Amino acid sequence: MSEASCSEVPQPGAVPRFELEAWRQFGIVAGITGRGGAAAPFDLGLWSQTPVTAAMSRWRSFRASFPGFASCVLGIQVHGARIAWHGEPGGWLLLEGIDGHATDRPGVLLAVTVADCVPIYLIDPTARRVALLHAGWRGTAGGILRAGVDLLAGRGSAANKLLMHCGVAICGKCYEVGPEVFQALDLPRPAGGGRGWLDLRSVLERQARALGLSQVSSSDFCSAHDAAEFFSHRASRGDDGRMVAYLGVLP
Repeated sequence: MSEASCSEVPQPGAVPRFELEAWRQFGIVAGITGRGGAAAPFDLGLWSQTPVTAAMSRWRSFRASFPGFASCVLGIQVHGARIAWHGEPGGWLLLEGIDGHATDRPGVLLAVTVADCVPIYLIDPTARRVALLHAGWRGTAGGILRAGVDLLAGRGSAANKLLMHCGVAICGKCYEVGPEVFQALDLPRPAGGGRGWLDLRSVLERQARALGLSQVSSSDFCSAHDAAEFFSHRASRGDDGRMVAYLGVLP
């Protein structure tokens, strides 16, 4: 599979979704929700100011978009590197302090919330073993990608057999950070030692190749300059909602 062949495509239906249609050939669904209409944004954030009834109605609509998936798993994310393995499906599971999920069971939908951070999709297309990671700069510096690759390797998936996609996230032209971020990521500091622009997806691509992954792709979308389609915490100065990136083995 070539890197150019992997990109998010808008999907029809009431729930705004963009999917990696090329991965359907492996029996895997992967994608992310979008902003939706301006009058009623499709915010799936767990801690927004939206009334509970409205928020849960959107979550019910989201889950109904995936018939056959008996389970949806989500973490209360802390920008760490802890990843949970999930077995038999069953209901909606919400875990504390988890920034990644993995499974090989059909019918378990993995989910992470994002609004600039990178959703990392990892799949073993032959074994149909998958992992979905939430990677901001702290998680990237903390080794969440290595943790995900190691977890799949421990279940039998060699790194050189994995496909990886860095999903919809803020791009390097929109993401300005301080020198402490460059230091944490072991990158050269900007000229003058001050703030600079960071392409986090490129950092993750380099990490992936160092771990032995050769089939790596990244989204063409930026959550900030494509804000008509997606939520961006940075572009909205903290006022925006959240998308949900999802990944699962089709039943």
